[in-house]
Amino acid sequence: MSGARIAAIMGKDLREFTRNRFFVFITLLVLVAYVAIFWFLPNSVDETIRIGVSNTVLNTDVGGLTESGTAGLVFVHYSTDDELKAAVEEGDQDIVAGISLPPSFLDDLATGTSPTVRLYVPAGLPAQTRLLLEGFVDEIGFAITGNPPPVNPTTQAVVLGTDRAGAQVSMQQQMRPLLLILVLMVEVLALSSLVAIEVQERTAVAVLATPVQIVDFLAAKGIFGIVLAFVEAALLGILIGAFAVNAPAVIVVLLLGALIVTGFAMISGSYGKDFMGTLMVSMLFMIPLMIPAFAALFPGSTPGWVKVIPTYGLVDAMIRITVDGAGWGDIAPALLMLTAWGLAAFAVGAMVLRRRVATL
Repeated sequence: MSGARIAAIMGKDLREFTRNRFFVFITLLVLVAYVAIFWFLPNSVDETIRIGVSNTVLNTDVGGLTESGTAGLVFVHYSTDDELKAAVEEGDQDIVAGISLPPSFLDDLATGTSPTVRLYVPAGLPAQTRLLLEGFVDEIGFAITGNPPPVNPTTQAVVLGTDRAGAQVSMQQQMRPLLLILVLMVEVLALSSLVAIEVQERTAVAVLATPVQIVDFLAAKGIFGIVLAFVEAALLGILIGAFAVNAPAVIVVLLLGALIVTGFAMISGSYGKDFMGTLMVSMLFMIPLMIPAFAALFPGSTPGWVKVIPTYGLVDAMIRITVDGAGWGDIAPALLMLTAWGLAAFAVGAMVLRRRVATL
């Protein structure tokens, strides 16, 4: 293996890439668009639930329920039912629902009479939320009278997955791994197209007719692909603040991600017969690789089958680093997974490209 020959091939690939106005335009457009999307997204999460109340019963500290409410719960008081209903219908002050307590609410509870409480809910409110609000009304009565329901079981909540209560992840933080993966996917298409052109035009044969060995050719393609993907991902990461926490760990994660996509790019470029063919083969890899990033946008535990996708480690590590401030020990399993997938994808990609060039 010769460093000079590898550098010469990489220089040729760089010239071909910069001469392709389509890929240069797409690369710049992706960077500008992704940065704009990121900074237009909300960077905070409001975990407060606002409920309207149309009676003065709760204006005083009854059972610990005041104007400010409890943790994550705020009461907004209205003087009449009509004002409350209008607020719920129009979404005034982000009111989720309204509770109308009768004027005799406290007296009825004191005498053991069941008062009628009206619950105003907007159309489309999930039935589960309505049931929760009905239970909340029961809790108000319990807080005032001290009389528990006929059955008062002890409830123990077990949170499956990462408990983000009180520490929700903003849309910007959720989108950061997705944008980084998307920009890596763009380089899958770019590198696979460069490889496909060399195969179609038999440029690889001309290169190998020189003192260049096949190992030099494969090394040059691999290094160029990793550098190309990493540089653009790193540039995007700088612009969206991905390096604000534990920058060395982020660099390692992006390098391993670039290694993975380079391997798949060499495979798709080897089988692509024209631009559309290369695009279709690339999409077969790109779509599954993006699934972990999209899965991270939704709360809950990640399905087991998503965890075996090569880019899952990249998403998991990026979220742990940028959101939780995780250290090297916390992301070690994700890094091991990324390393294994990266080496496997690169080895398979090099083997497939080598066999394809040998048939020319």
